[in-house]
Amino acid sequence: MSDLSNMIAANADWFYLVGAILFVLTLRGLSSPKTAIRGNRLGMVAMAIAVVTTFFLAEGPVLWLIIGAMVLGAIVGMWKAKTVAMTQMPETVALMHSFVGLAAVAIALATVLHTEQQHGAVARVELFIGCFIGAITFSASVFAFGKLAAKSWAKTLVGSWVKPVQAALFIAMIAFGGVYFVTDSLPAFYAMAVIAVIFGWMWIAPIGGGDMPVVVSLLNSFSGWAAAGIGFTLGNSMLIIAGSLVGSSGAILSYIMCKAMNRSLLNVLFGGMGTSAVAAGGDDGAPKNYKAGSAEDAGFLMANASSVVIVPGYGMAQGRAQNAVKELYELLKEEGVNVRFAIHPVAGRMPGHMNVLLAEADVPYDDILEMDEINSDFASTDVVLVIGANDVVNPSAKDDPTSPIFGMPILEVTKAQTVMVIKRSMSTGYAGLDNSLFYMDKTMMIFGDAKKMVEEMVRSINGAGH
Repeated sequence: MSDLSNMIAANADWFYLVGAILFVLTLRGLSSPKTAIRGNRLGMVAMAIAVVTTFFLAEGPVLWLIIGAMVLGAIVGMWKAKTVAMTQMPETVALMHSFVGLAAVAIALATVLHTEQQHGAVARVELFIGCFIGAITFSASVFAFGKLAAKSWAKTLVGSWVKPVQAALFIAMIAFGGVYFVTDSLPAFYAMAVIAVIFGWMWIAPIGGGDMPVVVSLLNSFSGWAAAGIGFTLGNSMLIIAGSLVGSSGAILSYIMCKAMNRSLLNVLFGGMGTSAVAAGGDDGAPKNYKAGSAEDAGFLMANASSVVIVPGYGMAQGRAQNAVKELYELLKEEGVNVRFAIHPVAGRMPGHMNVLLAEADVPYDDILEMDEINSDFASTDVVLVIGANDVVNPSAKDDPTSPIFGMPILEVTKAQTVMVIKRSMSTGYAGLDNSLFYMDKTMMIFGDAKKMVEEMVRSINGAGH
């Protein structure tokens, strides 16, 4: 056993290099639904290599405590993975980010309290950065979890006092961090950590629901940078590499999502959109007329169309309708209808939410198209079926300069001949904005649970003898 330990310790850099390469290949695999499973498996192997190698490098580890914690975490993680509903996936992801941030803070505090070790200037900078990014990630992710899970304690903060308080907290956090750097003062470090936790909460709390997908993506990036910062503190190259990969990929994804909304990251984080339920600009509050229809009407129209585009939104996730949608898709395909799915980059409540749902239902990847790929096809589309989406198909983004989402690229479903929208009611979407699409002559509203309505469409098509 000692020979094995010596061999692994002597070649730790090589093992870490293999793990790093596997992590890079993991991200490459996760970039496509077709290779996502393989990418996930490579990531598991890479993490196993990193953990085992680190065990043999540690000086006098308390094995029973470490292994016990790992086993307990694995049990909870596997249970949660098997039981979490797809509608709860966004808040689950946010909660996992909070644990990464908390771990970074715990490691930083343990390192600071290690009185036998002297911390030089560089080490103090590393501890400061790792701790405050981890603390912000922790509290911000907890709030994002509460917001996405519609918890009563996750209340959106509004008012002119919010930004001055945010600025004061940020300045105080940096100031105490500076004091710690200069004097190596433990009270200053503790104060910095506490203020960072409060700042994380105050920073995310004013952001509206419409921007939560970007927030989740950014917190994913923050969790990576927190891990990388602590990797420097511990002198662990594997943690630095893995954290940097997560941090950079999360930052790139955040940029892509902001570009999809035609907004800057700073505007999302400090401007806010959808912080209250307001009507789109130009709305005088007068009653509006809309045309309602039935699932049978929708089934008839789609069965007799030559081309159908399905636009999934959070309503599909909420109703757990993805399998029913897959059945509708297959039935229409059998009837010779050209059926495809249109995905907006910020549809749902986390990055890739709709892609995950459709992949779970085994919808063929070739028929799942991104916004830029399918927007030009709507003009030649007979029927568009929108399932629980609101903001990503809202024409106000293109034709109402007073709308909060003006300039945001949308799925241009209004160009199709007929649009059908499944919604529970005429209530506004997650960003709190009304949608003029619902009142157009070409639009038919279908009210009810997404899964139930789609199943009725399937029965209607089957019952009509198609």
